[in-house]
Amino acid sequence: MRILLSNSVGIPIYDQIKEQLKAQILSGELGEGEMLPSLRALARELRISVLTTTRAYNGLEQEGYIVSQQGKGFFVMPRNSALIQEQLLREVEQALQEAIQAGRRAGLGEQELIELLKIHVSLAE
Repeated sequence: MRILLSNSVGIPIYDQIKEQLKAQILSGELGEGEMLPSLRALARELRISVLTTTRAYNGLEQEGYIVSQQGKGFFVMPRNSALIQEQLLREVEQALQEAIQAGRRAGLGEQELIELLKIHVSLAE
């Protein structure tokens, strides 16, 4: 797990932590059931307040990416979690929308876009 923080981006530190962990969970870099560093350990490693790490972890838990187990710590939720699946679906929809817009700019019609999608799906298998 790696987290890079910046004071110059105008995004709160807890949001930077939350978004980077979320991206690592969605990419599979952090696997389901994987234990995250303790609040204190992460705060010490990043040289920030425990309150900041607590806020980031609480946000991830509220969004359904991690779960806390009393006395054990925080763990990555299974990838089949409904909230994680919904986020992945949103990412696919966004990528498809961008592809459609690029296709339209290139002058492709609906059938050409569908054929192009079919070709890429078969290549990915």
